[in-house]
Amino acid sequence: MPTSAAGNRRVAPRCQGARHRHAGGFTLIELLVVIAIIAIATAGVGLALRDTGQERLDREAERLSALLEAARAQSRASGMAVRWRVTPQEAANFIFDGLPSGTLPTQWLSAGITAQPQMADGSPVAALQLGPDPIIAAQQVLLTAEGPPARTLRIATDGLRPFAVASP
Repeated sequence: MPTSAAGNRRVAPRCQGARHRHAGGFTLIELLVVIAIIAIATAGVGLALRDTGQERLDREAERLSALLEAARAQSRASGMAVRWRVTPQEAANFIFDGLPSGTLPTQWLSAGITAQPQMADGSPVAALQLGPDPIIAAQQVLLTAEGPPARTLRIATDGLRPFAVASP
């Protein structure tokens, strides 16, 4: 039997149902769940951010090199001469002369992209000759995105290999 003498601890009656006291604080599992939710939300925000100008130029360069190769293949298959040229005054941004209209896209996906066709030595030309010969002259296109920061990529071929993206 408990006594109330000095030095004796007070003994609480046995816990009954809702009267049980819970120690304060969070469990490790609760903390890990909250951290996981914060990490998923942060990743979602990071992925939702818009593309940078650098990524847009990279995407345009890859797309243009694929279009130039598609035009080369169609030129060889049909035996007709195909040229690629820039048309800043028209609704289209570039055109493939020698292919039926609507065969390949003729606009940039992003605004602020400019292109300058050149020979391998850097001298500007009006258009790139894409075929019908399987071997063409070494040519390149300088693709530039308005800034800030302004950036330039080079899409080039040596005449045998396909057009590929390279830095200037």
